[in-house]
Amino acid sequence: MTGMPQVSNAREDRVALARRAFFSEGVLPEDEVSPLILRSWARCRDSGLDPGSTRAVEVAGRGQLEASRNQSGRLLGLASGVMEHVFEQIRASGSMVILADLDGMIIHSLGDPAFVDRAQRVALQPGARWDEASLGTNGIGTALLERAPVEVFGSEHYLDRNMFLTCCASPIYDAQGAMAGVFDISGDYRNPQRHTMGLVRLSVQLLEKRLFEDEFGKHIVFAFHTRPEYVGSLQEGLVALGPDGAILGANRAAREWLVRQVGEAGTASFGDLFKLGFGTILDRAQGSAGDLVRLGMKNGGEIWVQVRGMRPLAMAGAAAEPEESRPRAVAAGSPRSTEPRAGDALTLDQLATGDERMRRAIERARRIGGKDIPLLVQGESGSGKELFARAFHNASRRADGPFVALNCAAIPENLIESELFGYVGGAFTGARREGAIGKVQQAHGGTLFLDEIGDMPLSMQTRLLRVLQERSVTPVGGVRAIPVDMQLVCATHRVLRDAVANGDFREDLYYRINGLTVTLPPLRERTDVSTLVDRLLQAEARESGRDEIRISPEVRQFFLSYAWPGNIRQLHSVIRVSAALLDDDEDEIGSLHLPEELFGPDPLCERNSQIAMPMSPPAAAPAVSPEAAGPAEPTVARSLDELELEAIAAVMREVKGNVSAAARRLGVSRNTLYRKLGRMS
Repeated sequence: MTGMPQVSNAREDRVALARRAFFSEGVLPEDEVSPLILRSWARCRDSGLDPGSTRAVEVAGRGQLEASRNQSGRLLGLASGVMEHVFEQIRASGSMVILADLDGMIIHSLGDPAFVDRAQRVALQPGARWDEASLGTNGIGTALLERAPVEVFGSEHYLDRNMFLTCCASPIYDAQGAMAGVFDISGDYRNPQRHTMGLVRLSVQLLEKRLFEDEFGKHIVFAFHTRPEYVGSLQEGLVALGPDGAILGANRAAREWLVRQVGEAGTASFGDLFKLGFGTILDRAQGSAGDLVRLGMKNGGEIWVQVRGMRPLAMAGAAAEPEESRPRAVAAGSPRSTEPRAGDALTLDQLATGDERMRRAIERARRIGGKDIPLLVQGESGSGKELFARAFHNASRRADGPFVALNCAAIPENLIESELFGYVGGAFTGARREGAIGKVQQAHGGTLFLDEIGDMPLSMQTRLLRVLQERSVTPVGGVRAIPVDMQLVCATHRVLRDAVANGDFREDLYYRINGLTVTLPPLRERTDVSTLVDRLLQAEARESGRDEIRISPEVRQFFLSYAWPGNIRQLHSVIRVSAALLDDDEDEIGSLHLPEELFGPDPLCERNSQIAMPMSPPAAAPAVSPEAAGPAEPTVARSLDELELEAIAAVMREVKGNVSAAARRLGVSRNTLYRKLGRMS
């Protein structure tokens, strides 16, 4: 993308000047860097930290890292799937997705191999502590101290050796308002991505929602917003309540709303806020069959509320659980970000949406259901391998048993053994006293799904082969073999035959897991793209509380011809982002709503170089005859910045120069739009 390096270079030049003014002259360059960065620099300087320090970073050993992971076990378990989805969105961008605990220790990370090599030189890896006191201004440590989202770009890092990084980080808060950890995306500052901080904020919102639901899934929950269409979205407020109306916990949006209503002290009873009593509100909610209830507040104004989790009240005649609070069925072909929750019953039939190759794969898998034959699912990243495995499980005689998934590429090599096979108490330093059950044993009576099996270390392949042969597992540090009965499903985007030939995968294990192989076609080769788009649009409309979301004919045609290097996962992400950019009075996705990475050539897929995304048409121009127009000039490739400015000009014409309306339509702030308009003058 032309223009991006120029932007990053200009910013880096300004920060470099500010850095010299601060360190050499003792001047506070307030106009060049943010107050947050200046505060961090001052803290580091006052503590005596040397910006030129080359002291090696201590990396925790396996036992200490395992202990930290166990201490943050609930957060780590909920965050792993989110991190995998985020990494798929930024794969090949030279970045890492990182989760750190309250000490700043990295407990989990996923990253592009080329960048991971560079990152490990500064110990940006699991086990390393990135607290500000040790490593100066950085995304993780500074976000912990500031208790706020932080972007640290290039030379804004306090230590010289970290200046090649750009880090976007945000603290994660639990339902009690306490910090639980930090979510971070780091990369090379010379290859900045425009929407990284937005992706971090969105990921943290999702994580905080999952933390809340995990803690208060069996309680009465008020989901609310001042605008009814936002109830059910990530922007909704969530408050968990006791049977007497006492507040037990609240998510960040709800806490901020409560502070606005009653001040920092908060309130002991949610019912005190409303004109109606708590019992009356519950009665109205029960009578509404899960629909939204409009409630007036004592200090004026009103909000829209949906009451969830009514079953624990055990009141006579209590209404059934609202449909909206039950796990929804997942749209066929949906990516991992919409993975089914407990209780969903995704079926193989739902995955049959008209493509012949998918139909054959489904039919072949259906025939081995209940026959204890291992299934190997092959396909490109994002093509829906895990959803296929879940649907296969639900169609088998083991459907009532657990479905246990492990991504072999997402777990550090030194931890995969204990994750897969479990361990006994005291097996190693930092191990839980009571031990831990591994994924193999958890899958007893159900299905074990090993994703990216081609990335499993050879040492683990040997142990897994023994488990599959003996149908028993021995935890790490244990001596007694525990019998296991499970269906095995594996998935990979690699060609395992080639891995076997290269010595990267055991041949005997290959034949053990390859009972039946099905290959899922990439999205660009499927004939049911239009059906998948419609189902994802319907799912997004339900999720966002809209009656309907449509796409324009031009966008539909583009979707049908685009190469989709990220497959269904990318398609789903594009639809989610585009739907989020719709104005309140819009229900049709046009070209201006699409993420900008779809415009022009895509470096990940050669086919895309022949596709140019249509922009919104400019205002009608006077007709010109072919004779007057002269010979046609050859088409010249344009940069993303040029296309962006064209889009801005088109929108400004459509809204008759209203900057606020244009900013809303483009999904940017007014200040950002003013800066871009300055480039057009």
